[in-house]
Amino acid sequence: MPNTIAGSWRGSVRAFVAVGAVVIATAVAVPAVSADPLWPGGPDIPGVSVPGSPSTPPPLARANFSVPTFTPADGATVGIAQPIILTFDDAIDDRDAAQRAIRVTTRPAVAGHLYWAGNKQVRWKPDSGLWPAHTRVTVEAGKTKSAFTIGDAWVATADDNTHTVTVTVNGAMVRTMPTSMGSNVHPTPNGTYTVGERFRDMFMDSSTYGVPVDSPEGYRTYVEYATRISAGGIFVHAAPWSVAQQGRSNTSHGCLNVSMDDGKWFYDNAPTGAPVIVRNTVGGRVDPGDGLTDFSAN
Repeated sequence: MPNTIAGSWRGSVRAFVAVGAVVIATAVAVPAVSADPLWPGGPDIPGVSVPGSPSTPPPLARANFSVPTFTPADGATVGIAQPIILTFDDAIDDRDAAQRAIRVTTRPAVAGHLYWAGNKQVRWKPDSGLWPAHTRVTVEAGKTKSAFTIGDAWVATADDNTHTVTVTVNGAMVRTMPTSMGSNVHPTPNGTYTVGERFRDMFMDSSTYGVPVDSPEGYRTYVEYATRISAGGIFVHAAPWSVAQQGRSNTSHGCLNVSMDDGKWFYDNAPTGAPVIVRNTVGGRVDPGDGLTDFSAN
């Protein structure tokens, strides 16, 4: 049975949690200097790694939290727009203490910072934008450690000037797809989105965010090959009903409509954590607190 999901063509109306833009702490990774491939080394400064000589990691402060959920999961390979997410079972009252028990290290070196998304979640992302491809990352939280890898630089760019989605991998173009984005009434916001969950088929239902199905702006539509790029309900999905408009004009409620073949290709090939960059629309900027739009924040 198809899934029922918050309406495709909608903007950021059902966010996960607001992501703060204030830098709370900084973790600067450095080149490895020891036999341990997962520890780059650094001085005894909780939460911060900078060039230094120690070959073993300094101890972290005692954690004021239980073992968190790590995203990405240990051993995962993800795209270059994937933030690190630590989700706690209980609210964190002393954020500074929690940060002293968290460390992010990378190879090669990538400077980045922690920022909070409510009181049960903290995130980390690079300072300079998207991750470098093939970076190895280790996350320590208290006595728990997780490691993952950034994969190829897989990037989809949706340009409203050409009504086309262009996909590159490590700088080489691999596919172009005509698209129809949000209309002037429901424009797709500009910004960098992150590929999230995907559904082979689903119902997109406006009532999930408060718009009755039988209202003038309501809908309940069956779609196939739907790949989420925002927590608020924007997807890249197959839309055979708008093929005549794809590559020519915008008719959706915010989603990136593509053909059945292109929707399946995107569903099959877009890595979780890959960026989808939307530009040149009339939709302003996407909310960086949406939950899948961290890399749109300054």
